[in-house]
Amino acid sequence: MTGFDSPVDSPFDVDEFLAQPLTARVATAGPTVRPTWYLWEDNAFWILSGAWSRLPGRILATPRIALTVDVCDVTTGLVRQVGASGDAEIRPFDVPRGRRKLARYLGPDERRWDPRFRGYLHEDDRTVWVRLAPASLRGHDLSYRV
Repeated sequence: MTGFDSPVDSPFDVDEFLAQPLTARVATAGPTVRPTWYLWEDNAFWILSGAWSRLPGRILATPRIALTVDVCDVTTGLVRQVGASGDAEIRPFDVPRGRRKLARYLGPDERRWDPRFRGYLHEDDRTVWVRLAPASLRGHDLSYRV
């Protein structure tokens, strides 16, 4: 089902679902909600961020966040959700993980990426990771027949 250390309540394979290049929505104190790309790796969500965003400052002030990843396909009736929450932390950026994260959304050929994404890997020393190792992780399958 998943490598998550705590029991996971889900009727589907959460690791397989989170391996897709989907968009997560992250909620922080304020409240604020923002869409973001993520990497699910080592039982944690890794979100690329930096000085251009308010997210790292919000995490430093109040680390408790909630995150959801979902799909809703009205043509097939597939409706799945994964919700997570816990205390996030700011971690130093590492290029190999950054490359894995960006390649899942932009493809493997960095030369075809928008220059700002290449810059996060090679030029921007303000890039950091927001890491959420969830205290709670739940999957819900609300699919229906079309």
